[in-house]
Amino acid sequence: MPEAKTQETFIKNTDRIRPWSINPRYWQYKSRPVLLIGGTKEDNLFQIPDLEAHLDLLASVGGNYIRNTMSDRDPGNVYPYRRLDDGRYDLDQWNEEYWRRFAELLRLTAERDIMVQIEVWDRFDFTDHDGANHWQAHPYRPANNINYTGEQIGLADAYPDHPAANKHPFFHTVPGMRLYRPSLGRLRAYQERFVEKMLSLSLPYGHVLYCMNNETSTNPRWGQYWMRFIRERAHAVGVDVFVTDMFDDGWKPEQSDYVKMAIARLDLYDFIDISQVNSRNFGEEHWRRLRWVVERVNDRPRPVNHTKIYSAGQTSFGSGTPQDGIERFWRNLLGGSATARFHRPTAGIGLNEQAQACLRAVRKVESQVRFWDVQARMDLLHDRAPNTAYLAADPGRAYVLFFCNGGKVSLDLKDASGAVRGQWVNIGTGEWGEALELAGGTLQPIAAPRPGPWVAVLTAP
Repeated sequence: MPEAKTQETFIKNTDRIRPWSINPRYWQYKSRPVLLIGGTKEDNLFQIPDLEAHLDLLASVGGNYIRNTMSDRDPGNVYPYRRLDDGRYDLDQWNEEYWRRFAELLRLTAERDIMVQIEVWDRFDFTDHDGANHWQAHPYRPANNINYTGEQIGLADAYPDHPAANKHPFFHTVPGMRLYRPSLGRLRAYQERFVEKMLSLSLPYGHVLYCMNNETSTNPRWGQYWMRFIRERAHAVGVDVFVTDMFDDGWKPEQSDYVKMAIARLDLYDFIDISQVNSRNFGEEHWRRLRWVVERVNDRPRPVNHTKIYSAGQTSFGSGTPQDGIERFWRNLLGGSATARFHRPTAGIGLNEQAQACLRAVRKVESQVRFWDVQARMDLLHDRAPNTAYLAADPGRAYVLFFCNGGKVSLDLKDASGAVRGQWVNIGTGEWGEALELAGGTLQPIAAPRPGPWVAVLTAP
């Protein structure tokens, strides 16, 4: 397996991904601001067999952002620990193939300037809920390793409840947690060793962000322990890293004590991942809740990330349809978010043709107007039916107008002194559409060329 880079080859801090020094609501990389967009067919991308081809496809359509859970529950995945001849695992020995795959992901994404948002722990890896049997197969299950028994460490043989029930001691190994007992310190030592191994490979690179959990409902003390752990290891080798956590009840952020706490704690949460707002919420309600988060984060500016946008083609778990996903994607960008990524199938559209077209459309808009140069200005839209159109603008200079599915509105161009010119982008194809010219200084009607999602990008002299 490729060895981890030495400290001397660490990417310098000025070139590492970090909140933009001019506008910390967005990211910068290699000292330049960057909008992060993406979509992939899997979450633990380092475990797929055709990784390089998939990353090439993502980059070819303008994508530069992936989610990578350190997960190991899907067919064809490998675990991080060595399996012995008797079928059990030795938690003191690594499975070099797991770490080779992870190292390869880091190398290939760095070569393509694709940012990696790691999720360290995924609660679904450790559950038997609904017949999943993931815990039954996992090396941490006492019956599956040679390192401890259930009685010695305080772990059960099965965990059939949904992970949201928060009954698994795996997520309570930190003193002060509800299910903590001293014997769990032995498990925490293995967890720490796992994270240190991960960091030995990831810290030398500058294109990695760290999220502690996938949609956790555990007390934030658990995630905060790992946030501090990662920061301390990074600072020990002289590099800056940026960390956060993702809360399960983020779909209703104004009611979530955890989300409100994360927004308030700039000292702990370097960015806000509000991916869960992209489930259960539709249309105007999605926009309202997104803007609730962005407006409050603006008081303590930092990036708002969406590493998951649900759009499964079904309504289970509030994921909605591909159309819902496309709408959420564009509302997130126009609403002031720093990243947007389509969730993998079957919870999202991943990197299918619709997603590819959407990413190409974003880059076409960016060729005329940068999203950090405009802000949400719904007050400039008139004669608007609900969930018809959304606007970000720098009045008198630039306007980005998104139509969900055809439709028409009136656009207030009173701040523009001359003609306002631009072009349509067909989000369904990712291609340029017709040219536009509107008279400034007045209220102007504007209609999408045809049904389907469209975006107009307009600039004034």
